[in-house]
Amino acid sequence: MTSTLAPLDASGRSAPTRTASGAFTGTGTLVRFGLRRDRVRLSVWLLALTLGTLATAAEYKELYSTPGERALAVGSMDSPAALAMTGPRHYLSDYTAGAMLGHQLLGFMAVLVGLMSILIVTRHTREEEETGRAELVRSTVVGHHAHLASALTLAVVADLALALLLALGLTALDIDGIGPGGALLYGLAHAAIGLVFAGVAAVTAQVTAHTRGAAGMAFAVVGAAYALRASGDVGNDALSWLSPIGWIQRTYVFVDDRWWPLALCLVLAALSAAYGCVLSTRRDVGAGLRPARLGRPTASDALTRPLGLALRLHRATLLGFGAGLCLMGVMYGSILGEAADMVKDIEQVQEALARIGGSTVAESFASMVMVVVAVAAAVYVVMAALRPRAEESAGRAEPLLATGLSRTRWLGSHVAVALGGGTALLVVAGLGFGLSGAASAGDRDLVLDLVAAAAAYAPALWVTAGVAVLVFGWFPRAGAVAWIVPAYAFLAGYLGPILRLPDWMMNLSPFGHVPRLPAAGMDWTPLLALTAVAAGLILLGLLGFRRRDLEAT
Repeated sequence: MTSTLAPLDASGRSAPTRTASGAFTGTGTLVRFGLRRDRVRLSVWLLALTLGTLATAAEYKELYSTPGERALAVGSMDSPAALAMTGPRHYLSDYTAGAMLGHQLLGFMAVLVGLMSILIVTRHTREEEETGRAELVRSTVVGHHAHLASALTLAVVADLALALLLALGLTALDIDGIGPGGALLYGLAHAAIGLVFAGVAAVTAQVTAHTRGAAGMAFAVVGAAYALRASGDVGNDALSWLSPIGWIQRTYVFVDDRWWPLALCLVLAALSAAYGCVLSTRRDVGAGLRPARLGRPTASDALTRPLGLALRLHRATLLGFGAGLCLMGVMYGSILGEAADMVKDIEQVQEALARIGGSTVAESFASMVMVVVAVAAAVYVVMAALRPRAEESAGRAEPLLATGLSRTRWLGSHVAVALGGGTALLVVAGLGFGLSGAASAGDRDLVLDLVAAAAAYAPALWVTAGVAVLVFGWFPRAGAVAWIVPAYAFLAGYLGPILRLPDWMMNLSPFGHVPRLPAAGMDWTPLLALTAVAAGLILLGLLGFRRRDLEAT
């Protein structure tokens, strides 16, 4: 808790206290500082989301260029499983390239935009308090609400910039069915959902004293919103109206172009942000509204060991990713039995599946989808492998390493959790995929086949962790470089066959060397080679960490 003395006037009496408007003093300065800090981070987010959308729109134009091809697409999408993965059935009434974009991509993009907004708000509120920087800044002439207001302003700037980029980019593509008005609505729908989840993060940042906890709770809201939307689009439409993702999808962009659902998002965003400001006045700086639970008088045996402590630190993230990947596997598995009908008239997808191989379309489709599952697990692996950097920067590593704990054991414990946790995530996702796929396709053998197919990507995950450890060990400030591995793996492994990328580009990714089970046969040679590469990278990273000084922000 911090406190400041009231300033004295010339006569020695206390000066008047700050008015309500003074609670936002310094917001503009913090916004400019935040833009300066996040200029690279925000640019990467905006470019990735924009280019991904534009590339998808261009693919729709090529894949469904005739009315007959679009009619076949309607038939493949008009099933409960497909609607749960995409959006409401009304889009199918006029299935132009624009309608496909709104139907198949808007819900998925809403999740990504929500993640971007949540990370912006928690980074500039709760993380600032957790590291002690907020207390230092508030000792100057900065209002009580300035940090939260500046974080929300940064989210508004990012969301509106994304809306503008999407509107201009889609209009410039000059695709039949995508006009300027619809493109603007499509972009603003992204901004509206981003503001909603920014408001949610403003609330969760007041509840817990930890950045990861605040972000985790907000991510759970995003997941719940997506699940409600999926359930409503399949059955009871009222459930979709309980989800802000359902609201933006019911703009029916490029079909009816309804603007009024965006007003619901703006109202919810404003109420959430205001509620976050109210809650912030009911706690101390650095504390959360939820009181910390009393721990045991003495630590358990596990917490006295490096591996047990590392597992405790990673527990919440690991469980969250486990639930998310299991749900992803179940959702993809639910449409496995319909895969042949869904792609039978899409020439480029058929060619991509043919390149993968497999005796059935279901096997080839499962092999393609498994890359997405593996990349999602790789995201966790990078986060876990870079967690030591957060511990080092926050000053929590130095007291531990000042004891008899060696640097190798400390860093090795986090690496072990990253390797073991990533492998466990693959197995969980493969099991959910297998059980759901076996029920959908009526083939019990798919359970073990898909679990094995997921587990085969473990050596590629270990290489991903090795890259992160190598960067942390030698170049700790360049940790963002490790994210190139999962990003490129998705581009080359999932989009590569569809975009007909050359084999040499796909082989640059460690995921490109994994046998594409169950479509292909098992080959142990590349897996052993990947394991050796991972071991070498990790050893080099450990060596670098032993040779350098600790750094703190």
